[in-house]
Amino acid sequence: MPARTAETGRPPRPAVAFALRWRTAAVGLLAACHPLPAAAVTLFTALLAAAAGRSLPGAAATVGAVAAGQLSVGWCNDRADLRRDLAAGRRDKPLVAGTVRPAAVTRAAALALLVCVPLSLAGGLLAGAVHLVCVAAAWAYNLKLKGTAVSWLPYALAFGLLPAFVTLGLPGAPWPPPWLTAAAALLGAGAHFANVLPDIADDLATGVVGLPQRLGARTSAALAGLLVLASAAALVVGPPGRVTAYGWGLLAATAATVLLGGRRPAGRLPFRAVMAVAGADVLLLVVQLRRS
Repeated sequence: MPARTAETGRPPRPAVAFALRWRTAAVGLLAACHPLPAAAVTLFTALLAAAAGRSLPGAAATVGAVAAGQLSVGWCNDRADLRRDLAAGRRDKPLVAGTVRPAAVTRAAALALLVCVPLSLAGGLLAGAVHLVCVAAAWAYNLKLKGTAVSWLPYALAFGLLPAFVTLGLPGAPWPPPWLTAAAALLGAGAHFANVLPDIADDLATGVVGLPQRLGARTSAALAGLLVLASAAALVVGPPGRVTAYGWGLLAATAATVLLGGRRPAGRLPFRAVMAVAGADVLLLVVQLRRS
């Protein structure tokens, strides 16, 4: 039955009905791209590019490439999970709720991936190849590795290589320092364990048995905390020179946040704790790169 307007009770005119359908689909498409994680990674890249001294055009291309890559990964994730989300009754997912069609999400993921390629290569062949490896790792997680014992590996690889994508676009194409790569990889692995925690029961019911599902919520929460703490430690003690007061404070705050998040391993608190620590890590990283 056609939708009816609240004012007249009659079906809306075709143009109005089209606009309403388009708006609903656009909202659904936005929600299906996992907007908060995508925005967080894109913002991190923008801050890193600015701190590393990338030119405005280079920084814009780098940030655009990461944004397009994140969009493609988010849409790919929701499309790949549709069958499992339907089985689990995940009405919070746009595809399950019917606010956007599967074909539209598939097309959006493909288009974002196509846009990502030239933007990635704009910073140079090596830098572009590194970022495309990051995106390929994320797609491999969505399509295959999510339900395996190496489910953590795409996160560690993609996060660990992201700083290299930024620095390889600088004159001379320098690689980032090892402590930065290690800190990013540890943070990515920790984010994976924390992000999976709220959905472990649904994942097991639908046959997803990645490493966090195999270890269980309590062990995964503890491991997420240790990985995030190790990431913060790498950022604090890795760079040359004396550790600042902010660095020691970050380590103490990270330890406290990890302990707080571990008290409720099955909820969203551990993931929010990881995101809070990641934000503090980014501030420290920007300061350190500006000083170096």
